[in-house]
Amino acid sequence: MDRRNDGTGASTDGQRRRYDSLRRQALARQTRVEIAEAARRLFVARGWAATTVRDVAREAEVSVPTVYAAYKNKAGLAWALADVADLAADLPRMIDELETAGSPQRQLAAMAGYDRRLFERAGDLISVIREAGRTEAELATAYRQARRKADETRIQVFSAWPAKTLRKSLDVATAVDVYAALCNIDVYTTLTTERGWSPDRTERWWTEALARELLGQV
Repeated sequence: MDRRNDGTGASTDGQRRRYDSLRRQALARQTRVEIAEAARRLFVARGWAATTVRDVAREAEVSVPTVYAAYKNKAGLAWALADVADLAADLPRMIDELETAGSPQRQLAAMAGYDRRLFERAGDLISVIREAGRTEAELATAYRQARRKADETRIQVFSAWPAKTLRKSLDVATAVDVYAALCNIDVYTTLTTERGWSPDRTERWWTEALARELLGQV
């Protein structure tokens, strides 16, 4: 018997419950985003040590238990903020560009573009996490793991290149080191803040410098 037509309303009730569940999940995700954004504002403005979970709850306009339920503790917020930084830099865009790039030069451009977006949109947050990591072990771990994850992407890309793509004197590990020396938040800050370069100009220079330093034939 078709339960939609049996007069019980069972099927309709099931759909309603399913949609209610999706709605609750969406609201929970939105709450997590709002908490993370509130934490970012406070950590950047006040610093890590001066910001409490209660401060974050007040800024996000939620209860303290809600913050703990979402992120467990203050250190958990740091991990959330690392994810926020990736989202701000549009990680899926870089992955798509890496997959569709027709040459190593274009793949370097995709990675440089991601780093530019990361430092442009979340550089203040990265600086807070790195600085707080000098005294907070969990933040130091979060920062190191984020750096390690970036290295893993570069290793994967460089290792997939045909033989002799890298300059003759370079192996993959050294190429990753050279990339990290060129594309980092300190270089970005020096060029954009101290030297007045635009983010576009910085990204173009990174792309050209990476190709010049890493590739055997440009």
